[in-house]
Amino acid sequence: MTKGKISFELKNNLSELDTLEQKLRQFAKQLGLTEKCYHEINLVLEELFTNIISYGYKDSEEHLIQIAISHEMGTLVMMIEDDGIPFNPIDAEEVDLECPLEKRKPGGFGIHLTKALVDDMVHWRYGNRNILTLKKHLTEPCSPG
Repeated sequence: MTKGKISFELKNNLSELDTLEQKLRQFAKQLGLTEKCYHEINLVLEELFTNIISYGYKDSEEHLIQIAISHEMGTLVMMIEDDGIPFNPIDAEEVDLECPLEKRKPGGFGIHLTKALVDDMVHWRYGNRNILTLKKHLTEPCSPG
């Protein structure tokens, strides 16, 4: 792992959330990111990783989910790649935040939160792979202090 880039693979198992958190913590520390920024990227990647595991596979086989994060000119670029069913979170139905909680349909809030915490999302399907790229500009609250 170099200072400005990290990449790793995780199995499609919720127990891998600990590994994800450890890798992110180490990378954020190397970059000197604030706690606020670390928690935001951790929340985004945990949400997406959990969704892939929960909804992305029709079988119970082991699959690998690839994650790469780089720091490029004041922007974090995060890429998640999986071989799950085709799914583009950008096209996911928007959450009705005006609807009373007891009348809301379950699901969708994590993707809503992800969209709110990143500056750009791009999804494409390459062969049998979902590739999602997210960008987060390191503004003052995220920048090294």
